[in-house]
Amino acid sequence: MTKKLTEGNPAKLILFFTLPLIGGNIFQQLYGFIDTLLVGRFLGVESLAAVGCTGCLMFLLVGYVIGLSAGLSIYTGQRFGAKDYEGVHKSAAACLLLGLIVGTILAVIGVLTARDMLIMMDTPPDILDGAVSFISIIFVGIPITVVFMLEANLIRALGDSRRPTYILAAALCINIVIEPIFLLVFEWGIPGAAYGVLVSQFLGAVIVLIYIWNRVPLLRIRRQDWDLDWDFLKKHLVIALPMAFQTSIIALGTVILQIALNRLGPVPVAAYAAAQKVETIALMPMMSFGIAMAAYTAQNYGARKLARIKKGVNQCIIMSGSFSILVGIFNIIFGPMIMELFVGESEPEVVALGQVYLVSTSVCYFVLSLLFIYRNTLQGLGQSFVPSLAGVMELVMRAVVALCFVDSLGFWGATLASPAAWFGSCIPLAIAYYYTLHKMKKNIREIKKA
Repeated sequence: MTKKLTEGNPAKLILFFTLPLIGGNIFQQLYGFIDTLLVGRFLGVESLAAVGCTGCLMFLLVGYVIGLSAGLSIYTGQRFGAKDYEGVHKSAAACLLLGLIVGTILAVIGVLTARDMLIMMDTPPDILDGAVSFISIIFVGIPITVVFMLEANLIRALGDSRRPTYILAAALCINIVIEPIFLLVFEWGIPGAAYGVLVSQFLGAVIVLIYIWNRVPLLRIRRQDWDLDWDFLKKHLVIALPMAFQTSIIALGTVILQIALNRLGPVPVAAYAAAQKVETIALMPMMSFGIAMAAYTAQNYGARKLARIKKGVNQCIIMSGSFSILVGIFNIIFGPMIMELFVGESEPEVVALGQVYLVSTSVCYFVLSLLFIYRNTLQGLGQSFVPSLAGVMELVMRAVVALCFVDSLGFWGATLASPAAWFGSCIPLAIAYYYTLHKMKKNIREIKKA
């Protein structure tokens, strides 16, 4: 099933494309939420810290895969918007080939360097072995994650955001059933949480491939579609590699911050992990509006409907910005109660520190909503330099906060990292978007004259 985003009211199209995305992204993040919840409640705060301190490494490599798969699918969306259906078929083959090659390389690198990276991050010795066992298993499954995320993104590129959500929901349900069995029945401890994610994502990948084969003929890969030349592959990589790099360069900033946090001890690490899980779920709608703008922009750019892109961006800012204010208020009020789900009522210090983080970041969510919209719109237009530059700005701002404020201000200093990164990244993105908008207006006038 496909849907054209080049016809009809932009606000309505973006909203109804975003709503399933919100569910899908929440389901995706609920993998980490469920892990944190089960590990924290059944295995204790020390195990929670062990799993939590691996989050930035997961973001570093698994995030690279997510950025890569999203970037690869943008070219597919452009071909679909241009009604080049043969190009869509070939693009699907190119995406799978490139994704699996990169995913396999990352899996090998991740497994071989996991312990060294955690030691380099000053991971406390009492949680090091648990952290290594968890993240190594996750890294082994990166090729599975590639297939799962890539094929879901390809379906979205063709305008269908509902079916990937259903598939993610099914995979999460599998995880909810399997993981407690691994933890409580088989008593596999921290590795059991990682195996739960791995098995559920494998089954999710199987489901999405079966769905594509039966219901999305444009994404079926035929024998002739493997006849790929370097120029065609390069068109995908020009968009995808900067997006993947951008995700990883942002993650590198979180690694630097995690190093500073680890020096504060297990309780601040656990508090930061629990607060981020709450925040990650809350941020999914803003992220989903951004992803919707990438698909919307790619299709309209492919169809050369440039005026619709500006209109869609303006309407999306109103929708996502309004939500950002509401979710910020929600996090400040209800965040402590949600964090107690992870650690119970016996860890008030963890909850109190987590609330400090949520208050510091919630007041800046509007800036983050703009960041997602501008970044994804530029990526949908095929631009890569400025989004990558914005990623570097996020890295720089997080590193500055980690190196200059955590030692002197403690945990509160660490909470300043995300707001600083959002402001630093949003500035070049906004400048680039409005500059591009000016150029697009000139193109529109030239098209009308022609």
